[in-house]
Amino acid sequence: QVQLVESGGGLVQPGGSLRLSCAASGSIFSMDGMGWYRQAPGKQRELVATFTSSGSINYADSVKGRFTISRDNAKNTVYLQMNSLKPEDTAVYYCHALIKPYFVSRATDYWGQGTQVTVSS
Repeated sequence: QVQLVESGGGLVQPGGSLRLSCAASGSIFSMDGMGWYRQAPGKQRELVATFTSSGSINYADSVKGRFTISRDNAKNTVYLQMNSLKPEDTAVYYCHALIKPYFVSRATDYWGQGTQVTVSS
């Protein structure tokens, strides 16, 4: 069974920082495109930052220069360092990866359970 487990959300004041972590576990044959999305109340889920299949990184324009995505391949873990947080960054943050488990014919999308990030004074 494959799962993605996030941690690191919480309440922070504007201008503050948080670091999110997402660990993938289970019977993983291959994993690609690991990254972060977020969904604010009343809005659609949107890309925050992700690694592409070629290893490059895509950031949403709204977080460029403030957020940094990184990964530890040995631990199947991706991180999101969020600095200079703004109230508009408030959302549930979801980890995503395209994973092919062992003994499964093709890769599918996996999502974490989400972690709440609230930026407020």
